[in-house]
Amino acid sequence: MTIAIPMFLLLVLLATGMPIAFSMGIAGAVGLLFIGGTDLFLGIIQTTPYDSVAVFLFTTIPMFILMAELMTASDMTKDIFNASNKWMGHLPGGLGIATVFAGAGLGAVSGSSTASAATLATSAVPEMKKYGYKSHFAMGVSSISGTLAIMIPPSIVLILYGILTDTGVGSLLIAGIIPGIITAIGYVITILYWVKRDPSVAPKIPQKVPLNERLQSIKPIWPVLILMSVVIGGIYAGIVTATEAGALGAFATFVIALLMRKLKVKGISKALNNTLRSTAMIMLIIIGAMIFGYFLTATQVTQKMIGFIGDSGMSKWVVLSIVIILYLILGVFMDQVAILILTLPLTFPLIVSLGFNPIWFGIIVTKTAEIGLVTPPVGMNVFVASGAAGIDTAVAFKGVTRFVVTDLIILLILILFPFISTWLPSMMLGS
Repeated sequence: MTIAIPMFLLLVLLATGMPIAFSMGIAGAVGLLFIGGTDLFLGIIQTTPYDSVAVFLFTTIPMFILMAELMTASDMTKDIFNASNKWMGHLPGGLGIATVFAGAGLGAVSGSSTASAATLATSAVPEMKKYGYKSHFAMGVSSISGTLAIMIPPSIVLILYGILTDTGVGSLLIAGIIPGIITAIGYVITILYWVKRDPSVAPKIPQKVPLNERLQSIKPIWPVLILMSVVIGGIYAGIVTATEAGALGAFATFVIALLMRKLKVKGISKALNNTLRSTAMIMLIIIGAMIFGYFLTATQVTQKMIGFIGDSGMSKWVVLSIVIILYLILGVFMDQVAILILTLPLTFPLIVSLGFNPIWFGIIVTKTAEIGLVTPPVGMNVFVASGAAGIDTAVAFKGVTRFVVTDLIILLILILFPFISTWLPSMMLGS
């Protein structure tokens, strides 16, 4: 009974539209009152808000968010799309393919999928519409390409997973490289297949950009290549930790943007403001989740669940399938960060106790979060892209359907072949 009431309260609060941070905090606080009375309640409420977020590793989150915001403010992100467009725009569905590559490039220097989706929607969608591309095709490609930032390092979701589960953040970030590349290739194949079946969605552009002009388009993106080397190369070589890479990446972005005279006071102010908003939201969710987590720990529900699974005789693959289906269902209704914080205290000990690799499981969870970013009714990337492009969300959701099928196939591949996720981390220096 003491477990059921707070759980029911959490569902009610979420159903009424209360933010996930406050829903978990209130439900957890009520549960603590039921279990331990006012002494336990006051002891946890007085210390948790500070202790749960005063963690050095958490500085990684605002640094990578700031890095992404500074790139957007200085128009570096648009340069990536322009270069991709020059090189691939003439291919069948070429502007869509260029958008995918631009999304991969953005993902390699920012951890924010929503920022990537907004950038691609404002730069790629008008370009595609100018050449007669259908709106649902343009919106679908832009929305799905933005999700690449959630897998390709530096990924905020992988960073959070590492912090919450005490798994090496650097290893997790490196583990996302190959799955991210496979995902991008999957999107390109989907575009080619779609255009072959229905050429009207993406009319072929007759003229091919001259080689000289294509080579010139590479020059503006040299800062992005430097930042990729600083962040990903530094972590892989063991020169910097993930936390240091975030700070170094943000600082390098700031200096490069200033030297190129692409960053104005207004842009800096907006980048700092957006970073503060995003960081505060994530930290509030963590505080609420920790209060709820203390309640779960006090009830020993995690230990009981592991014991029940162990005694049930179910195959570990059946258990894994149930967990993955749970994540896919939750992704339809909830924010991805909230899902991780709410579920990992339950699912991570269970999965590890069954002998699964924690880094591999992090990639699987991140992939389900990637799918959740474009599935209705929440589909955060779709809403962000639609708002940025000024196109109805129903049109965008229609465009992402084929890509969701592709993502589910890739998810199955990652499950069946764990070495795809674990090979690069095993080759890291110092691993």
